[in-house]
Amino acid sequence: MDNLRLCDSEYRFMSLVWENSPINSGELVKLCAAELGWKKSTTYTVIKKLCGRGFIKNENALVTVLVPMERVQTDETEFFVDRTFGGSLSGLVAAFLGSRKLSEKEAEKLKRLIEESEAETNDK
Repeated sequence: MDNLRLCDSEYRFMSLVWENSPINSGELVKLCAAELGWKKSTTYTVIKKLCGRGFIKNENALVTVLVPMERVQTDETEFFVDRTFGGSLSGLVAAFLGSRKLSEKEAEKLKRLIEESEAETNDK
């Protein structure tokens, strides 16, 4: 599967599926009505569409995840960084931070992520 990108409404729907999978399609209809304000027909249309695209399967009225949330988030993030910052992670971080202050805990976590990434690169 090459393109794991979802539009906003599909992502909100998939968030419910990721959180509740496996889920009976009737229960998913009720959940989408409560959380997204969707009609039954809208939910079944999106189920069918995302089954066709390989994100979920609906077998015997049981909806299960085929593509984990982390894979979609990675694909979305890479697309955004490539499109908006020409693939530059440092450009993304600089734009995100702007005048915002990082907490000491956030700064330490970022340092660890960078160190782990450097170690992985050096191991290759």
